Amino acid sequence: MHSKKDITIAVTGLNAIDSPGPGIAVIRGLRESTFYNVRIIGLAYEILEPGIYMDGMVDKVYQIPYPSSGFDAMLERFTYIQGNEKIDVVIPNFDAELMTFIKLKPHFNKMGIHLLIPTKEQFEDRLKGNLNAFGEKHQINVPKSETVYHINELEEALEGFEYPVVIKGKFYDAYIAASSEQAREFYFKVSAKWGVPIIIQEFIKGNEFNVTALGDGKGTLMGAVPMRKTFLTDKGKAWAGISINDPNLIKMADEVISKTQWAGGLELELMKEDKTNKLYLLEINPRFPAWVYLANGCGQNHPEMLVKLAMGEKVAPYKKYDVGKMFIRYSYDMICDLDKYEKISIHGEV
Repeated sequence: MHSKKDITIAVTGLNAIDSPGPGIAVIRGLRESTFYNVRIIGLAYEILEPGIYMDGMVDKVYQIPYPSSGFDAMLERFTYIQGNEKIDVVIPNFDAELMTFIKLKPHFNKMGIHLLIPTKEQFEDRLKGNLNAFGEKHQINVPKSETVYHINELEEALEGFEYPVVIKGKFYDAYIAASSEQAREFYFKVSAKWGVPIIIQEFIKGNEFNVTALGDGKGTLMGAVPMRKTFLTDKGKAWAGISINDPNLIKMADEVISKTQWAGGLELELMKEDKTNKLYLLEINPRFPAWVYLANGCGQNHPEMLVKLAMGEKVAPYKKYDVGKMFIRYSYDMICDLDKYEKISIHGEV
């Protein structure tokens, strides 16, 4: 039995709400590491992110500026945090922050902070608005989609689709529209929240599956666990799911990772068409999903593996996982002392 290596890991995505960020699931995986003795630094955008207050999750929390505050503000904040903490690895868990972290990577390297994240090109290639081109480039089945930047373009674009259609935001949210009126309504709803562009996507009738996967940046699939959602929230988020045995889903994950040379965690959203059983790639989310802890329950610790890869450890890919493991998410009320809230409100750290 080897002695564990001490390591300090910073994690974003502590918003464990009804549509949770992946941070808490990632931290739970890291806490179960058999290789590392982890110290966890939580990075929060909002002072009421529940992960700040959950017992046994984070050792220290720092508030960080929103990506919209600009590159300089984020670099200044991390320079301060690194002076205090000597972080070894940062794991970003939000789509909207990733481009900032990609730009920060050379500066992080100089500070001694390691990252395993996609390149700018990899990140942009898999954007929802670029999915058609991604499918053509890598010979992967994707549903037809079109990107619109203005409401005036919507009607014309819709003429190329049959109803129902899916209206998607550039980062999050997707709604199924049965008419042009509904499509307009969802356009305004999504663009008000996430801005433009909006993506119109062909609706594929079938069964949806998700895969959490990890790439080493050199084309090797280091781990993958597929699941079927068994209970959804009103936002379409998985509230329960079960790991399944489907080699085609693993094969799709392997294709995506090998063809893109993806670095870091990702989630594939896939649809198996009812009539043909043909598998379509609906979306690539460029980070671990909020349900990534299911992989731990199935025998694959993806967060630990990511840290090992980021730190240059030699590791063999996971080749198997347990089938028939379920996750069920739940909510409960925490009772917290006000002083913690006051400290992060006033000092930006706790």
